[in-house]
Amino acid sequence: MSDVSPLVLLRELEARVRSNVIGLPEQEKISETWSGIGFRLGQHYFVAPMSEVTELLRVPAYTRLPNVKPWVLGVSNIRGRLIPIIDLNSFFAYDSTDPIRSRRILVIDHHGQSDGLVVDGVEGMQYFIADTFDEAVPELPDELTPFILGHFVKDRKIWSRFSLKTLGDYEQFQEVAV
Repeated sequence: MSDVSPLVLLRELEARVRSNVIGLPEQEKISETWSGIGFRLGQHYFVAPMSEVTELLRVPAYTRLPNVKPWVLGVSNIRGRLIPIIDLNSFFAYDSTDPIRSRRILVIDHHGQSDGLVVDGVEGMQYFIADTFDEAVPELPDELTPFILGHFVKDRKIWSRFSLKTLGDYEQFQEVAV
């Protein structure tokens, strides 16, 4: 038997292990993210802060209203609340090629008033690295630019940051009567 004590053997083993150890990988920098609800109007992609959207729905049955602008499709009873259904494409004077039943609604609550905004599609939750936000307004039709705060680029798509709050405050948006 060897005269080497178990403690000496353990120290030798530890020394061999330490000499062959590879350093831990460097921790990647954690980037702050910005998230929002992605939606589409025609070929344009937008993202709105989650705090400005209260609900996402399929287009429900609605009742047409007399003496309102053509972009107000009507009103719908959604869980006991009467919500105006507003076609954003029509509000911005665009034609949608998507049938109404395949489109979606973003419900917003602005100053206690809920509105259902019909969009061509909801693109789900979108996450962006916060410091990649560019305050420049991308090339969009003039009617849209007052509501755009800047943009992100992800997967070669430009996601314009849309302020639904600004839309809710917009005077022409509030004037629904003919």
